Amino acid sequence: MPIKKAAKKYMRVTAKKTVRNKIVNGVVKSAIKKTHEAVTAGKIDEAQKTLKEAIKALDKAAQKKIIKKNTAARKKSRLNSLVKAAAIKK
Repeated sequence: MPIKKAAKKYMRVTAKKTVRNKIVNGVVKSAIKKTHEAVTAGKIDEAQKTLKEAIKALDKAAQKKIIKKNTAARKKSRLNSLVKAAAIKK
């Protein structure tokens, strides 16, 4: 346990940020998962809708610096190519 007042404050701030980060990460992961599930189920229209949600969630997470912008770009690119490949197959 910290003894100094500033260290105690930093612990409180870190706890708040951790909660916020977990919420945003959960939104990102669930959006990506929904897109993957829609593609595997063969629901192309639903996959395209969930892709938009996933891209929005990734952009917000990158903007809040919860994930790096290159990580967000990589994940968006992979999701986009996955949905495009599924659309071409159908």
